[in-house]
Amino acid sequence: MMAQYLELKAGYTDALLFYRMGDFYEMFFDDAVAAAEALDIALTKRGKHAGKDIPMCGVPVHAAEGYLLTLIRKGFRVAVCEQMESPAEAKKRGYKSVVKRDVVRLVTPGTLTEEALLEPRRHNYLAAFAEVRDASALAWVDISTGAFHVMPLATVRLSPELARLSPSELIVSEAKEPEFFELVSDFGLALTGIARSAFDSAAAEKRICDLFNIATLDAFGGFSRAEISAMGALIDYLEITQKGKLPLLRPPQKESETRSVQIDAATRRNLELTHSMTGGRAGSLLSIMDRTCTAGGARLLERRIASPSRSLETVIKRLDAISFCTEQRRLVQDVRDHLRKVPDLDRALSRLSLDRGGPRDLAAIRNGLAEAELLSSQLASFELPDLLNTAAKSLTGHTDLITLLDSALVAEPPLLSRDGGFIAEGYNDDLDESRKLRDEGRSVIAEMQQSFVSVTGISTLKIKHNNVLGYFVETTATHADKMLAPPLSETFIHRQTTANQVRFTTVELSEMETKILNAGNHALEIEKRLFESLKTAILESAAQIGVTASALAEIDLAAGLADLALAENWTRPKVDNSRAFDIKAGRHPVVERALAQQSGDPFIANDCDLSASNTDANIWLLTGPNMAGKSTFLRQNALIALMAQMGSFVPAASAHIGMISQLFSRVGASDDLARGRSTFMVEMVETAAILNQADDRALVILDEIGRGTATYDGLSIAWATLEHLHDVNRSRALFATHYHEMTALSGKLDGVDNATVAVKEWEGEVIFLHEVRKGAADRSYGVQVAQLAGLPDAVIARARVVLDALEKGEREGGATQKTLIDDLPLFSVSATPAPAPSQKSEVEEQLKAVMPDELTPREALDLLYKLKEAVKD
Repeated sequence: MMAQYLELKAGYTDALLFYRMGDFYEMFFDDAVAAAEALDIALTKRGKHAGKDIPMCGVPVHAAEGYLLTLIRKGFRVAVCEQMESPAEAKKRGYKSVVKRDVVRLVTPGTLTEEALLEPRRHNYLAAFAEVRDASALAWVDISTGAFHVMPLATVRLSPELARLSPSELIVSEAKEPEFFELVSDFGLALTGIARSAFDSAAAEKRICDLFNIATLDAFGGFSRAEISAMGALIDYLEITQKGKLPLLRPPQKESETRSVQIDAATRRNLELTHSMTGGRAGSLLSIMDRTCTAGGARLLERRIASPSRSLETVIKRLDAISFCTEQRRLVQDVRDHLRKVPDLDRALSRLSLDRGGPRDLAAIRNGLAEAELLSSQLASFELPDLLNTAAKSLTGHTDLITLLDSALVAEPPLLSRDGGFIAEGYNDDLDESRKLRDEGRSVIAEMQQSFVSVTGISTLKIKHNNVLGYFVETTATHADKMLAPPLSETFIHRQTTANQVRFTTVELSEMETKILNAGNHALEIEKRLFESLKTAILESAAQIGVTASALAEIDLAAGLADLALAENWTRPKVDNSRAFDIKAGRHPVVERALAQQSGDPFIANDCDLSASNTDANIWLLTGPNMAGKSTFLRQNALIALMAQMGSFVPAASAHIGMISQLFSRVGASDDLARGRSTFMVEMVETAAILNQADDRALVILDEIGRGTATYDGLSIAWATLEHLHDVNRSRALFATHYHEMTALSGKLDGVDNATVAVKEWEGEVIFLHEVRKGAADRSYGVQVAQLAGLPDAVIARARVVLDALEKGEREGGATQKTLIDDLPLFSVSATPAPAPSQKSEVEEQLKAVMPDELTPREALDLLYKLKEAVKD
């Protein structure tokens, strides 16, 4: 056995080998040590090898999925080795023969299909990047849904696309694998290097044609050699990991960078589109917008948020669909009730194609298609907008398949086909007979006994059973002569004579005995055979089922976004090809939801008008204190633009958005110690990316450029950055800063306007109004904010002294910074003593004794005069 293990393990040195031993998957040697630590399970030993104990650990087969998920998340790959025959079959070859085993699958992060291993509302992409001469391309596939895409892509654009897709695994040529180590570390995905031969474009083209059973790729459109190479590498990797059992993939769809708004990784992170800064879904834009009822609809929503469209026609069609749904509230409620009953058709179909499906996947297809038919009939009487009309037409055409599955399957099938019991009664006569024999063997024998009594006329005749003879007919010796004489002797065969009884058998009884003993296994075999036939019928309609699944997702998303718009008071944006950017009473959807849940406070809405001519930039230079809401204002306008171009209503009283080509955000920063980058360096790298890439259709939001270095260095960098955005990039932009000197640029640059977040100062404290107004702030209120943060009173007092001295020197001029510092007394506790504990005044003492509910109006008025007199004193 161990020789067999070592032979199999030699083919999968970079993976843990799950070696099937009856009801367990067992691991040995280094695999056992690593798995035991990762899974927190016991490490034992089994036998010896080269004179040393062999480490061993194992996990139960029935619970293997949970352990697999843990290992995959911790960066392991797992080769699953199954028994290819039973121990009884192995013994036929010899007493010491080892059961045949082989690896049936290599489990990697990008090749998961099991329901328990996947997030139902997210795609699980496997991507491949190929370079052919001077060209390169990226292909990606989700084998759990069949989605297959490819696009030409320059190497410098790989990072933004990986940020958009968030694949679980990236395949590259093993010769270039080291070049991608640093890149993938940013995204937490698995990097897999495979042989260069897998990227050969000539072999890849044949591989693709064989997969889709076509003679030429022209049927799918024109592809470059790099695109063919990337797609072929994906298919080759799937053949390796799935051991030749390829998933059911849809024809590859060619994408283009120009079809969607370009958003880099830093911007996605800053705006928290699909994940919050903490890495989870909660707190992201996706979490706020997701009101879908189906897993397919949720995945479509994530794709839309990650890839806002640059096609005006597409955006308008999506908005029309949502508008229709907001007007037909009763219909949409009924539609959503149906959608809640729709299972995940895509993933059920994928599991069936890979032989990993079960009876519940058959039922999922049946139930999903049945609900699609009901939806179609419900929508038939309405004049639908183009997007919904196309989707509604794709819901039908499955009547025969639904009828077949409905007649064949029970309402609630078991999880595994080997459990049986999923085929409905009356569907197959042989199965019904086997089940009757299995479940009602005694009644069948009783019926046969009554038949024998009628034939022989012997009322005392019995059919009995023992472990030696099995089933037999027994009668008393008195009636034996009749049984032994013709014509009964032709039917009843003598088996045994005892002192008082004579025992017989018949051909019919022997056959029935065999049927009863084998009925259980026979029933299971029949069900397995029927399962295969039903699976085949489904896979023959796979393409049409996939179209229906996409249509259900489209309807679900439109209905979900309409439900969101009605509940949160969102409005339809006007989207066109102008350079307009005019938002009235815009709100940040995530912050607004958080306020409502935490404190119940309303969100202060604000306008933003960056509308400009077709040739001029338009930039708002935003000043105001920290914590006043500048960053929120910047983000909310970027999110509103993104939502508009993904085809959604937006949180605003009105919005007019001219199509944007790129969205850039540099809001907040942290250091990157792993790469040796300070906070300022990270800030500068992100700013450089914006200035080098932004075009005149881009929307840029920048916050506090230059804050990570010396004051004059930072001011000069921020100043030059704003000028470059205005003169060279000519973008629409929001630029927040604490450098009030920059407000002078509004008088020098035609496209720059000043705006500020309003505050009110009262009794030395600052009150944030969260209102954005035209104009410039004259102060940053940093000391007041520091006081709100809880800095000691002594520090706040000292800071005020220093600030007053510096501001006085700047106003008066002539005094150098060194002179000002020399003139300031050194900080000391005695110089700014901590305030003494306050003593309660007479007024406070009187108020403490007052019980307002017990006062008459006259008494309250007298008390007020009394307190006023006390204050005068």
